[in-house]
Amino acid sequence: MNTNKKAASQTGEALVKAVIYIVLIALAITIIVPVAWVFMASVKQNSEFYGNLFSLPQGIYLQNFVDAWTKARMGEYFMTSVFITAMSLAILLLVALPAAYVLSRYNFVGRKAIRSGFMGGLFINVNYIVVPIFLMFVAGDRWLNATFGKSFFLNNPFVVSLVLASTTLPFTIYLLSSYLATLPKDYEEAAYVDGAGYFTTMVRIILPMAKPSIITVILFEFLAYWNEYIISMTMLTDPNGARTLPVGLLNLMKAQNAKAEYGQMYAGLVLVMIPTLILYMCVQKKLTQGMTLGGLKG
Repeated sequence: MNTNKKAASQTGEALVKAVIYIVLIALAITIIVPVAWVFMASVKQNSEFYGNLFSLPQGIYLQNFVDAWTKARMGEYFMTSVFITAMSLAILLLVALPAAYVLSRYNFVGRKAIRSGFMGGLFINVNYIVVPIFLMFVAGDRWLNATFGKSFFLNNPFVVSLVLASTTLPFTIYLLSSYLATLPKDYEEAAYVDGAGYFTTMVRIILPMAKPSIITVILFEFLAYWNEYIISMTMLTDPNGARTLPVGLLNLMKAQNAKAEYGQMYAGLVLVMIPTLILYMCVQKKLTQGMTLGGLKG
């Protein structure tokens, strides 16, 4: 009797595993196939798109990337995206790391109110506040033009970086402070005994221990900044000025639909995807650690 139950249990477990594997394989196929198809399409000549769309490329036509980089201005858009992403991450980490450290490791008057304010920011959808921000920037530029004859807020990649970092600050502080709160305070006490100050303790003791969580934040926010569209489209209004890759890519897709330069369009898509794929491959292990370690403490 027990043998039959054991056999039935093993059969049930094997069936569940088989279903899980089938579902995971199906999900992997739905992700891998479109990505692989884009990479193959990026090295095809235009004449190949009028036959079987799923056929392998007849050769590697790298001129698509050259045309996308130069003629479609994807090179300019790429450098603008690199600047905005790097600047946004720098501003975010410069503000979020000390704030998360103080909120998670020290008790002071107003701590709960400040923490609650940051947590409330998690529920604010950035798409709802883009228009008010844009109108404030328009008013600010109008005043600057009338006073100094120059504008500052619109068509300024640094301002876009500042807005992006501000909108992701609540989530970053939430994630970092949750992780930092799990670290024992014995390390800080030992550092204080050795004569280290608050800043030295944070930089040389605590933050190195929080490296998995910091890498997780960098990856998440890099993806958010690199693929961001709404804010960049709203704040960068000059068609001949700085544009990010997502905005430039949409303009390229609209233009290429009329010109039927499909290879150039897919080359632009590859240029957008490559940095995110490379970054993910580099920090995959650290990302897993950052997602699994740590917990919530008040």
